[in-house]
Amino acid sequence: FKVEADRFADILVLRYQVPGFETLTAQQQELAYYLYEAALWGRDIFYDQKYKHNLRIRKMLEGIVSTATVEKSGPEWDNFITYAKRVWFSNGIHHHYSNDKILPAFSYDYLLTLLKSADPKSLPLDKGQTAEDLAMSLKEVIFNPNVDAKHVNLAAGIDNVTGSANNFYDGVTQKQVEDFYAKMVNPKDTTPISYGLNSQVSIEKGQVYEKVWKKKGMYGDAITKIIYWLEKARNVAENDQQRAALYQLIKYYETGNLTDWDNYNIAWIADTSSRLDVVNGFVEVYQDPLGKKGSWESVVSFKDLEASKRIAAVGSRAQWFEDNSPLDPKHKKKNVVGISAKVITTIVEAGDGAPSTPIGINLPNANWIRQMHGSKSVSLGNIVASYNTVKSKAKDIDEFASSPEVAARIKKYGPLAGELTTDMHEVIGHASGQINPGIGTPDQTLKQYANTLEEARADLVALYYIMDEELVRLGLTSSTDVGKAEYDLYIMNGLMLQLNRIALGDKIEEAHMRNRQLIAQWVMEKGKAENVIEKYSANGKTYFRINDYDKLRTLFGQLLREIQRIKSEGDFKAGQNLVENYGVKVDQTLHKEILERYKPLGVAPYMGFIQPKLVPVMEGGKIVKVNVEYPTSFTDQMLEYGKNYSALSWKN
Repeated sequence: FKVEADRFADILVLRYQVPGFETLTAQQQELAYYLYEAALWGRDIFYDQKYKHNLRIRKMLEGIVSTATVEKSGPEWDNFITYAKRVWFSNGIHHHYSNDKILPAFSYDYLLTLLKSADPKSLPLDKGQTAEDLAMSLKEVIFNPNVDAKHVNLAAGIDNVTGSANNFYDGVTQKQVEDFYAKMVNPKDTTPISYGLNSQVSIEKGQVYEKVWKKKGMYGDAITKIIYWLEKARNVAENDQQRAALYQLIKYYETGNLTDWDNYNIAWIADTSSRLDVVNGFVEVYQDPLGKKGSWESVVSFKDLEASKRIAAVGSRAQWFEDNSPLDPKHKKKNVVGISAKVITTIVEAGDGAPSTPIGINLPNANWIRQMHGSKSVSLGNIVASYNTVKSKAKDIDEFASSPEVAARIKKYGPLAGELTTDMHEVIGHASGQINPGIGTPDQTLKQYANTLEEARADLVALYYIMDEELVRLGLTSSTDVGKAEYDLYIMNGLMLQLNRIALGDKIEEAHMRNRQLIAQWVMEKGKAENVIEKYSANGKTYFRINDYDKLRTLFGQLLREIQRIKSEGDFKAGQNLVENYGVKVDQTLHKEILERYKPLGVAPYMGFIQPKLVPVMEGGKIVKVNVEYPTSFTDQMLEYGKNYSALSWKN
């Protein structure tokens, strides 16, 4: 099985296998197929959420690639197909990680030539519109770097709503949005809905209102398709709990009522016995500068029974981890409930989950549901396996490690350290701590810094405990060398490796990157007097060496305590200072050096996946089994999806 499939721009496209699918029962395979279809029918939604012109541009690119009669070779065609792949990979014209607009390396005149040679029926033309009209209507959108330059703009001191190109807000300012939701919030409500999670905020005749994403609302055509396949899935559910959860999800999609979303999440948490599982909905809020709007995504999976023993061991000790954390006692949960933890085998991902994917998931996001009903934490085992296959060949560890001994330790323990860190980040990280009574949710109190601070908080829980002897006692690690390997790699990544992902001169924009640098820079500064982390040069190259792992762990604990305080008390100013002072600015001299050192290594900064394909085997009109196929062409899969799963118009 060949893991690596395609390479373009800053991206390496991989493939992953679905081991064990053949051992599922015929009913489970049928259920998986229906959930797979529900996943793929939602991908149009995410394109449109990211930017209002994305669907039209995607359909234009699909039409050109499928039907253009020009010579499909040479520098300009190569530049065009690279642009098309980058748009497909990012679900739109803004980079999936940096948020910057993806600018084409081909000319407007060449685009015009391509459009003229394409079948007009394959192009997203309005009535009476020509190929030239289409090109002109999109010229500024595609080619002008100053038009809608950033998908998400988290810069301080600006209007983050009008400064962001996403399609969550239409014609409104940040103040109008914040005032709109402030009127809805009841500070005494201990079980608040996720205000604004499933809607676009617009304005008409001076009145701000929501366009709700539901069956008979915005994105209704796609949601209708999703509901159709979820209904079929419900009819072959494994048990009553799973059937009840799918019923609640369907009801939510029909009504758009966020109380129904909460009811679904509670029912979903309660289903711990099903082998198959699904994430499907408007979930994560990282694409919204205000942290309110949920991007549509789906992940279909089944439990890896053997691998789940590791992560379940972490989940079973969640109360111990909470009790022994360095948090202020008043910010700790007195009763950690309902944590379900497992390793999953991914079947398909869509929307915000693909082609670039998480490696761990912890849901639901509502704090009160976590506290009262619990949460589900998963590690995406087969995704991690594909990543590890590629990373084992990469040469950046040897280049940037502070010594051969450190490099050897990372190579020996890095995969396990990474899996355990992900487990603890998701299982005990996001699930830890509590917000003080009367304090609003993080999107209300910490605003544009909420996502970065939450990821930092979860990372710090994992970092604090990866060096703990309790992991040795649980049989999860053989020694604290596993923790040392994680510390070496985390500091190296936070201060150096991840800078390969941004252009020289840029600040750090993405929440996870900000979180990693914030942590690394903070502990570097706070440990300077005792030389906990030493920055030095050798042969003209910069390195960072950890001199005292135990003191570094103490510093991680101190920062964790402070970030939990910030969340618990809703201290916006302190959160802003942490992010802006440690997580955003980049040492330009070091950045230039890092980019130069990476050039000869051939390491792609970003990776993502071609999805497996489920093919039902029919007998007498009934599915009797489902086969898994593994496509090899990223372009062919994108064209197939565009042809077979386009539910939305390019105007929504």
